[in-house]
Amino acid sequence: MIITVTLNAAIDKTLAVPNFALGRRHRAVEQASMAGGKGVNVARTLKALGQPVIATGVAGGSTGTRIIEQLTGDAVLNDFVRIREESRTSTAVVDPTSGEQTEINERGPAVSEAELDLFVDKLLYLAKGAAMCVFSGSLPRGIEPSLYARLVEEVGRLGVTTVLDAEGEPLRLATRAEPTVVSPNEPEAEELVGHEFGDDSDRAAALRSIVELGAREAVMTMSSGCLALVGAEPERRLRRVVIEALEPVSSVGSGDAFLAGYVAARYGGDTPEECLRFATACGAESTQHFGAGVVDPKVVERLLAEVRVEQVEEPAVP
Repeated sequence: MIITVTLNAAIDKTLAVPNFALGRRHRAVEQASMAGGKGVNVARTLKALGQPVIATGVAGGSTGTRIIEQLTGDAVLNDFVRIREESRTSTAVVDPTSGEQTEINERGPAVSEAELDLFVDKLLYLAKGAAMCVFSGSLPRGIEPSLYARLVEEVGRLGVTTVLDAEGEPLRLATRAEPTVVSPNEPEAEELVGHEFGDDSDRAAALRSIVELGAREAVMTMSSGCLALVGAEPERRLRRVVIEALEPVSSVGSGDAFLAGYVAARYGGDTPEECLRFATACGAESTQHFGAGVVDPKVVERLLAEVRVEQVEEPAVP
């Protein structure tokens, strides 16, 4: 079983608005509304890929009820702790004429100490029967940024493979807790290591720094694929994985689809290279759909032939 953790779940609304501009009145030509939050998107994709997954986290109010009902309607197994405050709604505006997208994410609910304790107890219970656990997305208001670090340590002690996709201080602290895999996008990786990247040498050095911080493996997603330092020593290799960009319908949630593809392949026992290839194909295919965490597994299989894996020279050590 794979667990996905979403502590700031949402109803995600995606609107297609041609020629979107600030300060003007617009009409959407297409719209979608679905249960969201990064971990929820990962769970939806894993379900589409045929993997056993359970989504957990916290959800509150009528919005929380909609999140749970939509997951149940999509046949995604879920077990959320109900909280008093209302879960958030997030909105993404996609301009099909320019390809640009604008995201507005609400702050989300505050979670009490008692509600958080209920969630932690639930997670540790579920983890006893799990092989992998994905911690993904932002933390709610009032939660200590060290929470992911604490959960990574406690779940890891149960022998569960831990995968982390977060940002800011929660990412930094949890990386030091020695998760199995850390998977930031490029801006998140820049913040984690403390500087911007000028070229591939900087990116490669950053992955090595992330591993030195505590992660056993690191995968950095980029628009063209990913750069990854994966595998167990002494076979760990730095790899660049690329696919020719597809004309996107919407790129909202493509990183979540990438992560789900990686987790699905790893859960299935694939090699590090095969995991990265499958993840890249999933991320690319998801851009062909309107809505986050939506993939067609048959198209993913066809795209695998277009994914290239290149071994990258390790950066020189000063």
